[in-house]
Amino acid sequence: MDAYKTISKPSEPIMFKERKSKFYGYCFPVSDEDSVKEHIEALKKEYPTANHVCYAWQMGIETKSYRANDDGEPNNSAGMPIYGQLQSFDLTNTLVAVVRIFGGTKLGVGGLISAYKEAAKLALENAKIVTRVLQQQLSVTFEYSEMDIVMRLVKKHQLNIVSQDLHLKCKMILSINKSDFKKTMKLLKAHHKLEIKEIE
Repeated sequence: MDAYKTISKPSEPIMFKERKSKFYGYCFPVSDEDSVKEHIEALKKEYPTANHVCYAWQMGIETKSYRANDDGEPNNSAGMPIYGQLQSFDLTNTLVAVVRIFGGTKLGVGGLISAYKEAAKLALENAKIVTRVLQQQLSVTFEYSEMDIVMRLVKKHQLNIVSQDLHLKCKMILSINKSDFKKTMKLLKAHHKLEIKEIE
């Protein structure tokens, strides 16, 4: 439940040619609509002769939202085929944009759908896809004498130590997979000498 797939960095552009029209595919990691806007504007500047810069994005982890934009191409002939590829690669927090430079021959709606789909697919195949895990943090405060107990729990339950401050009074920040969070909180709270706080 905690794992989600995204891309780690912008991909190198790829070019797909269909009856003299050129389709340049790009992927970008995004976390908000402002960054989507920036990427699209940058592509429009980079390709001043482009007829269309079509795109789709999906964002969010537990609840996802998406948008598909045809940028003047016939309805649903560009944005939705691009979005379909985002879905088939099962990616979130990702923007895929396809820049089209018209080659003089009309492709028709069917031709456009398959060209945008193919350019998006090639761009995603060219991207570095990573799996990330949703985590939540908590702090554990304890006396130095409890160190062994805490370290045993950390090791046994494979908890990630984000930071530690080890003096007479010790403090540790732990990062835990979201789905295990409640269970781990309970487990740590069972040791009454440990002070546990959830970090918002």
